Amino acid sequence: MKKSLPLLMTAMLVSPLAMAHQAGDILVRGGIAVVSPQESSDDVANSGELQIDSNAQLGLTLSYMITDNWGVELLAATPFSHSVSTPGLGDVAKVKHLPPTLMAQYYFGNAQSKVRPYVGVGVNYTTFFDEKGKGALAGTDVSVDDSWGVAGQIGVDMALTDRWFVNGSAWIIDIDTDVNTAVGTIKTHIDPMVFMVGMGYRF
Repeated sequence: MKKSLPLLMTAMLVSPLAMAHQAGDILVRGGIAVVSPQESSDDVANSGELQIDSNAQLGLTLSYMITDNWGVELLAATPFSHSVSTPGLGDVAKVKHLPPTLMAQYYFGNAQSKVRPYVGVGVNYTTFFDEKGKGALAGTDVSVDDSWGVAGQIGVDMALTDRWFVNGSAWIIDIDTDVNTAVGTIKTHIDPMVFMVGMGYRF
């Protein structure tokens, strides 16, 4: 038994670990998702452009493998909350949003690869809610129009077992909207980067 133990350990180390991202698989990923707006906007009452802070929430993606290399993915998350300010007025609003995003994905490698990098392109729908005026806009109506836009993605899955894997991914999302306030309508490009790191499970 003592003589066979090193042989068994060596066999475990060198045996292939099947990632098995293959046709028909469902991949569930969860982790921390950070939305980092790359915003620009019209000037707000001569106080500068809108500035939108970053926010982290629980992110979740659900993917279905159509073939060993092609898949579709839906991005979801708990609501993101952002403070909105201008250089001259400070905080002027707070808003929440949800950015469900549907992606078509291509996975590099094959079903037995331990590491599966992937890229994706798709469409995003962002809905805004719970808008509230603050500071100079406190007590006034603030609303943000919902948005449709394109999205791009890169990511990688790395196998831990034949079912569990770790994941890192990033999206760039085109979000253009009108912010309607007491001082007028402010055309705004939010265009965030979204980063997620977490775990995944293959069904």
